[in-house]
Amino acid sequence: MSGRGRLTLCAYAATLLAAAAMTPLVDPWTWLLQAAFLSAVVSGAGAAARRVPLARPLTVAAQAALSLLILTLLFVREDAVLGLVPGPDAVAGFGELLATGAQDVSRYAIPAPATDGIKLMLIGGVLLIGLAVDALAVTYRSAAPAGLPLLALFSVAAGLSGGGAGWWWFLLAASGYLALLLAESRDRLSRWGRVLGGAPPSGGAGFVREDGTAHSPMRTGRRIGAAALGVALVVHWSLPALGGGLIGQGGGGSGTGPGGGTINAVNPVVTLQDSLNQPESREWLKYKTDAKSTGDMYLRIMALDRFDGGAWKFSVRKITDVPAELPRPEGLADEVATTEIRTNISAAGAYRQGWLPMPYPASEVAVEGRWRFDPARRTIVGDRGQTTGGLQYSVTSLQVRPTARQLAEAPKAPAPLLEEYTEVPGTLPADVRSTALRVTRGAANDYERAVALQDWFASDGGFTYDTQVDSGGGVRAISRFLKNKEGFCVHFSFSMAAMARTLGIPARVAVGFTPGSPAADGAMSVSNQDAHAWPELYFEGVGWTRFEPTPTRGNAPGYARAATPSGGPSSPAEPEAGASEEVPVAPSRSADCSSQERRLGECGATAPQDVPATGDEGPTLASVLMWTGGIALPAAVPVLPMLWRARLRRLRLGAGGRTAEDAAARTLLVWQEITDTAWDHGIVPDGSLSPRKAAARIVRLGRLEGAPADSVHRVARAVEQVLYAPRPASATGLAEDAGRVRAGLRERAGRVESIRALLLPRSSVRVVWACSQRWTAVAGRVAAAHRRLLDRAAAQLRRPLRQRG
Repeated sequence: MSGRGRLTLCAYAATLLAAAAMTPLVDPWTWLLQAAFLSAVVSGAGAAARRVPLARPLTVAAQAALSLLILTLLFVREDAVLGLVPGPDAVAGFGELLATGAQDVSRYAIPAPATDGIKLMLIGGVLLIGLAVDALAVTYRSAAPAGLPLLALFSVAAGLSGGGAGWWWFLLAASGYLALLLAESRDRLSRWGRVLGGAPPSGGAGFVREDGTAHSPMRTGRRIGAAALGVALVVHWSLPALGGGLIGQGGGGSGTGPGGGTINAVNPVVTLQDSLNQPESREWLKYKTDAKSTGDMYLRIMALDRFDGGAWKFSVRKITDVPAELPRPEGLADEVATTEIRTNISAAGAYRQGWLPMPYPASEVAVEGRWRFDPARRTIVGDRGQTTGGLQYSVTSLQVRPTARQLAEAPKAPAPLLEEYTEVPGTLPADVRSTALRVTRGAANDYERAVALQDWFASDGGFTYDTQVDSGGGVRAISRFLKNKEGFCVHFSFSMAAMARTLGIPARVAVGFTPGSPAADGAMSVSNQDAHAWPELYFEGVGWTRFEPTPTRGNAPGYARAATPSGGPSSPAEPEAGASEEVPVAPSRSADCSSQERRLGECGATAPQDVPATGDEGPTLASVLMWTGGIALPAAVPVLPMLWRARLRRLRLGAGGRTAEDAAARTLLVWQEITDTAWDHGIVPDGSLSPRKAAARIVRLGRLEGAPADSVHRVARAVEQVLYAPRPASATGLAEDAGRVRAGLRERAGRVESIRALLLPRSSVRVVWACSQRWTAVAGRVAAAHRRLLDRAAAQLRRPLRQRG
């Protein structure tokens, strides 16, 4: 197969391997088969155009026109001229399909159905990326820049999956790109032929034998590529996990290091909206509790406590080991009535995220695995990839029942807490605060203001619950929401928290699940459509207190409702009052517990083994060295050719020896340095030329004049003296001549060529040859030793036979 044909196949394979990372995003994945077939047609058309041959721009234009015709035939055939040629109606049809696809992407959670709009975006995107890769790598013979469109394709898949693209997808995409680079390198090296002083170690003219097998340089290149992939994967696994989705699948823990560290997270708006918009309900959690009422059994995951104007976010906080007994909730006084309840929770295997859903406030948690505790927000976060998938655990928590009087008479919050949780960005529109003042006009205290805001959103303000509204939690989204009065729980909770802060009430936003629905076995079932967000406001003496501003969702707490029994449901979807079922006083795992009961969490959860507290000591020295080495090693790889070339130059141009033999050897080394310097600047050596003709060629192609040109000829005459004269005349100043030649070549070359000669010198291919030669020598010695051992063993076996004979 020709080098260009091999490049075409590798470009096609690299595109499909990168596109494979998008298969988990859409169900079914058969769209990839269509994209593969159509990409093969476009790649084949490019190969045919290059054989004609057409000019490079015409080849790319022909492939682009063919791609457009294919997409027209596949998606908007009815609107096309003669069913094939895209006209104005076909263009309008494409626009409608793309708009529909964009709406489908925002409406459905992963995996989304393969609607026509989504298929057009996927197949059209793969064709576009495939065309770009083919044009760069094959038509213009520059495979390295082709990695950019491949990276864009893989980044889209990783971004839409919330960072949950597995390492195997990365391995496939990276392998395709490396194969493309190796194919281009093989093609280039095979066309170089024999060069001065650097023939391939095997003696052949190229890098591919007649039987099609690769010489050692090509095998070395494959080993380097495999090693690079291994380093990338090891560095990825050794660095701290950053976590994934908050509510949906694919999330991961965000803790860093044992005994201390920090956590942060992404904004949950899109993930929460995706959960609510899934076309079918999926059970994610099941729990049983000894609480008398399940109406207030919100399962809280996390709290968003920082509002920067762009969104409500999860700020960076210190974390610790999970204590045997969690500290008393911040701000909760003994006078406030509380009831201790116990809840056993079982997570579905498909529900994988890095935060532990729990009733708030939890006082004790029995859970297996690597989990950490965030004291500021009273959340449990997974460490080093720990998730909730298939997990069973037990939580002891408090049901806090403050009275309206206790909330109304709450003193002012401590100054540090007040300063942090009432901060609003300077870009917050003035209508947010003015609306808050208007709604709470006549309220005598912060509690009455909070209830007024809740009731205005939930019933009095004319708001409509709609999950199809564009998500967003920034200042513009809040202002737009207050004007249009349409949104879902994110808009209600974010807006109420922001308005509460403008009134001087400490506020944050909690994310989790509403209580769920009763199941047939007496447990409570929590699905993706129970995902929810609500505001938490701080009252000194009571602590962080839940409010419910979202209409038709959740359950307003008893202290925020008038003349409504505490714990009653606020909508038919909410569970009726009453305990879901009695649970054991302490979590346990009985020997005769059935697998079904264990899956539903009825057997409790085994308490984790004691872990010695290590305090907040930060990362260990070993981990720091491992991370530093893992980062420094890949970063050093691109500069290795430059460092090798600089070292070789110093060795060649160093001080000469005292004997005539040393001076002759030094003359030849200086000539080789001049030849390699010219090679680095694009003048490929020609071993068939004499030194004098080679010098004239360097001067001509390098456009050297004056002192640099004289230096080339002077060194060439010295080389002829060494090679041909019976008694070579001694030459001095050759190292200075090499320096002048290098400066002259750099001055005549352009900026790009000079930078390439410095960072990626062409003569560094000698390293590959040297490594290949050493490897061949070592392999030969090993094979010889193996043959000697076999011969010796055979001789030992034959000796008894001769003695018997």
